[in-house]
Amino acid sequence: MIPRYSRPQMTEIWEPQAKFQIWLEIEAHACDAQADLGVIPKEAAKAVWDKGQFDIDRIDEIEKVTKHDILAFTTNLAEYVGEEARFVHQGMTSSDVLDTCFNVQLVRAADLLIEDVDGLLAALKKRAFEHKMTLTIGRSHGIHAEPVTFGLKLAQAYAEFDRNLDRLKIARKEIATCAISGAVGTFANIDPAVEEHVAAKLGLEPEPISTQVIPRDRHAMFFAVLGVVASSIERLAVEIRHLQRTEVMEAEEFFSKGQKGSSAMPHKRNPVLTENLTGLARLVRGMALPAMENVALWHERDISHSSVERNIGPDATVTLDFALARLTGVIENLVVYPENMQKNLDQLSGLVNSQRVLLALTQAGVSREDAYHLVQRNAMPAWRGEGLFLDLLKQDADVTAKIGEDELEALFDMAYHTKHVDTIFKRVFGEA
Repeated sequence: MIPRYSRPQMTEIWEPQAKFQIWLEIEAHACDAQADLGVIPKEAAKAVWDKGQFDIDRIDEIEKVTKHDILAFTTNLAEYVGEEARFVHQGMTSSDVLDTCFNVQLVRAADLLIEDVDGLLAALKKRAFEHKMTLTIGRSHGIHAEPVTFGLKLAQAYAEFDRNLDRLKIARKEIATCAISGAVGTFANIDPAVEEHVAAKLGLEPEPISTQVIPRDRHAMFFAVLGVVASSIERLAVEIRHLQRTEVMEAEEFFSKGQKGSSAMPHKRNPVLTENLTGLARLVRGMALPAMENVALWHERDISHSSVERNIGPDATVTLDFALARLTGVIENLVVYPENMQKNLDQLSGLVNSQRVLLALTQAGVSREDAYHLVQRNAMPAWRGEGLFLDLLKQDADVTAKIGEDELEALFDMAYHTKHVDTIFKRVFGEA
């Protein structure tokens, strides 16, 4: 989590100030519930709200001695609250505070990520409709295949991130649980009503059954979803990087005035943003595996997951937040070159229509095997630059015996490839 790849709103969630404030609220809400149950005096619960404060430097100082962050916090809290602080943390264990706080932070992070995806979807939709019928070559294995539109490329990305939006909402729900169940999760020293109260105040649901920790399968699922979103970011970033290659140049990242592409070569305009996104996606995906390995803790609790989560919690969410915002900017400012798309479409002298000719021959009574042979024997010379595909077909007596020249020419109409674009757009974006 370095400033270069961070945005303030997300990093604030993970700052010590925010974390300790959540800890204070958990303890204070728990005291309220305990007071309602008659376990502690109502005056004590009120004192925690009225006088409860913390000093981060002081907590760090105490922790150097205690080697325990929760005890350091409650000790510092007691320095402000006074005598009534003896009722704080009544029947609770450290994980009740740590796990509940961590989930509050992840929920808040999820809310920002959901906003990020909403912004990206808006950008993709706008550019997709802008280039709905901008014809370009589709590629399989990196090789020219058949025509598509640039709008379809962006619509595909929209559909993928729309699914990611659903996944993030599910992941948010999955992680939005609270555990205030005490040592080994039996509620022996604390009433389940306390957990229910704290959960309601923090916008969480009570964990149906915890041990001494909230089950880590929830967190594994959450970080796995972040990894999937990151993979979708990389997929779109790689597409843009390929389209910006000099030999292709169908689209490129916006190159601002004064920007420099190379310290050595003044002519360079490099896809640095999308290359950066590829790297950031690797980082986020890499944090999903340790989250999965955290699931298998010893018995009712160990802390092998703790050091992992203290890293991946902030790093994964901060990195993904930054990447989504960066990708949105790339899409909003993407420079598109329809003329180069047409130039590349024409590069193989009409070979992109080979399937249409193949199908027409089969419809004319030629076996598929023979039709394939007829088309390929004319396609290969065209591939080598020995003539236009249509001209070669017209010169092949076996072809023209089945398909007339006018019909052959009609098979090269590019509008054929866009006749269902509206249908696809309605599936992706709806009737509106």
